[in-house]
Amino acid sequence: MIGIITFILAFIILGLALQVFKKSTYTEENRKFRAKGIWRLLTAFIISLFIAAINPIDIERIDAGHVGIKVSNVGDNRGVGKTEYVTGWVFYNSWISRIYEFPIHQQHIDYEEADIVTRGGFRATIKPSFNYSINAGNVADMFQNLRVGVKEMEQGWLKNAIVGSVNDVANRYTVDSIFNHREEFESSIIKECNKRVSQWFNVSQLRTNIVPPKEISESIVAKTRAIQEVQVAENQRQVAIAEAERKIAQARGDSAQAVIIAAGRAEAIKKEQLSLTPLYIEYIKIQKWNGEVPTTVAGSNSGFLIQPGSKQ
Repeated sequence: MIGIITFILAFIILGLALQVFKKSTYTEENRKFRAKGIWRLLTAFIISLFIAAINPIDIERIDAGHVGIKVSNVGDNRGVGKTEYVTGWVFYNSWISRIYEFPIHQQHIDYEEADIVTRGGFRATIKPSFNYSINAGNVADMFQNLRVGVKEMEQGWLKNAIVGSVNDVANRYTVDSIFNHREEFESSIIKECNKRVSQWFNVSQLRTNIVPPKEISESIVAKTRAIQEVQVAENQRQVAIAEAERKIAQARGDSAQAVIIAAGRAEAIKKEQLSLTPLYIEYIKIQKWNGEVPTTVAGSNSGFLIQPGSKQ
């Protein structure tokens, strides 16, 4: 950037000087002076171009939400022992130093499809996507170990850690268990991944976007349907048991009620029988008789009453 600025300034100065010479009065006296001036300007311009081309001093600005480090290009350590944090506008010698800038806010990554092997040897396809952030206090240590910029790190070391975590966790689950417990499966991956990268990164909101093979998909659908049918049958059995228990309870209630009514009636009859003496029975007959004599002709053993009448 410093070289570009130098070139622009030299170009502007050259242009202004040429305008001045062009407007000056042309005479034999100043002809040689103008010629010498133009050659001096051209020489200065060429020197400026050369300085701009080879100038090692450069400037960069570390943006907000980023951590910058200045790395040495010379010596045996090559940045391992001479890495320092920088902020704001940074002047540096590009021949002996480099500036790296790492974002510390949340970053989102989508990786391409990859194959994994689940427990039992079945293969599945994943296309992981997740968010990550860099631990700001460990940026220098991360660079000293990985020695790459953020984009190379995303497609190299971090990608290997993510895909390796997915593979290792998938080996603990059968393929149908992954889809029956997907939330648990992906939570286990995040936990495993953060164990591997927590020194420098924090991984969150990981989605495997896992797709099983076609034959496994059909098997999972059939198994899921069978489980649902068993559940429906179990629910129906429970309903039938409940209905039978209700009817039994109702029958027991009706039976108990009938027993109580019959016992009451029997007790009433027993008390009535104890109170019905022969005299009381005759009294009841007399009370209910209306004074009429039956007109029916009966045999000698009919036992009907004869009303006595007056003599003729």
